[in-house]
Amino acid sequence: MEQFAFSKIMESFYSCKTKPKKGTFGKKNFGEIFPCFGRCTYLCSMKCSEIMDFKEKVKACMVRHGLPDREKTVLVALSGGADSMALACVLLDLGYKIEAAHCNFCLRGEESERDEAFVSGFCRRRQIPLHVRRFATHAYAHEHHVSIEMAARTLRYDFFEKLLEERNLDCVAVAHHREDNTETVLLNLMRGTGIRGLRGIQYRNGRVVRPLLDVSRQEIEDYLAECHQDYVTDSTNLQDEVQRNKIRLNVMPRMREIYPNADESIHQGACRLSDAYRIYEYGLDLLVQQVMQGNRISLEKLNRTPAPETVLYEILSKMGFNPAQIADIYGQQDGEPGKVYESASHRLLRDRETLVLESKAEKSVCLEKVLPLEGLVPVTDQVRFLISRSTYSGNNPLPREKNVVCMDLDKVEFPLVVRTPKTGDRFMPFGMKGMKLVSDFLTDLKKNVFEKEKQLLVCSGDKIAWVVGERPDERFRVTDATRHILCIRML
Repeated sequence: MEQFAFSKIMESFYSCKTKPKKGTFGKKNFGEIFPCFGRCTYLCSMKCSEIMDFKEKVKACMVRHGLPDREKTVLVALSGGADSMALACVLLDLGYKIEAAHCNFCLRGEESERDEAFVSGFCRRRQIPLHVRRFATHAYAHEHHVSIEMAARTLRYDFFEKLLEERNLDCVAVAHHREDNTETVLLNLMRGTGIRGLRGIQYRNGRVVRPLLDVSRQEIEDYLAECHQDYVTDSTNLQDEVQRNKIRLNVMPRMREIYPNADESIHQGACRLSDAYRIYEYGLDLLVQQVMQGNRISLEKLNRTPAPETVLYEILSKMGFNPAQIADIYGQQDGEPGKVYESASHRLLRDRETLVLESKAEKSVCLEKVLPLEGLVPVTDQVRFLISRSTYSGNNPLPREKNVVCMDLDKVEFPLVVRTPKTGDRFMPFGMKGMKLVSDFLTDLKKNVFEKEKQLLVCSGDKIAWVVGERPDERFRVTDATRHILCIRML
């Protein structure tokens, strides 16, 4: 900074038309000798003040929001653009040790290569450890059926998370600034994301921190100019082909014409909403505890809350359901039970008096497993069978628990198989003479679709011998003529 100030003074000195009078160099009032000197020193002090203001803003933001202290090494997401370059430089100026991570998504041809080379050169000169990863972004997007933007985001943050683990670092700093927050708030407002979305970008989200959220893009550019730090420009940011760029290039300039402080006002409003949301979350948690037991939402209790649709929205939106789905779920409470809604991660069943949630990771797969003649056998992660054979004399009473079945061994056809239901499955419920669809039998027991999918059946040949935990088949009944029995106990 001193070098910058001195160069400006000397430039003004040589360009000044006012000539000093002979013998005046010893005077204290140097400003009288060179009137330009006062202007130059004012200019330099103003620029120094602006840089200090920028640093102080970033430092205050980090202290206020509990972002990393200077004892910790910070991983910086470094694209080479103005925002990330300012982030790296200001963290270094504030005394942090940093490492850099650069993602080359290979989407912009020579421009992507230019960015990688620029970041590499910067890190080499500043002796910053650099980690570079090149991605086949188009292939990933095609394979996972997501947009290029979503693919790049997923690849980027997965890369950061892996680096944090490998390098034993606490957090990754990304360079979102105030205008980014403004755009996010407006996008979320138009998407109908509710109060959570109107909070905008958060200063900390897990291990991701954002030290520049309180500064503007103009402040970032001024800081880089005074530091004499170059940066690269992503040409796609200048194209209004994606929603965010349309907001940035078309909407925000018009808003600033109408209200010059629009960015700061929206940012401050989002900050206040963040504080209010903490209070909102506290009350919401109490309501969720009232309406939800395990994976079931009681419709009766939901409708007794002050704002049932909002409570439902807050529960389901966290599981990936969109506003249109949630409105339909809420509006169709009296509809025919059995309808299933799906998000990327969950399924929701509209049952009789409840809504039943299930993670797709927990969805039952089609199971078909041959059982041994005897012994302890794992069937699923939660269920084991203990299988035994014995002689039957008729003197000892048979167990009557639902989790045990005893069959006439001579009526059993091997191998025994345990599986999940198939369409059209029928059996003869114990104590009955006619056949019944397994699906109808489970419906009579008021089991929902998810429970039916997970129901286990023990089969002997093409016959169902036991609807596990519910009812054996009459055709395998132990009678006075039985000499040997097969027992299966569910553990």
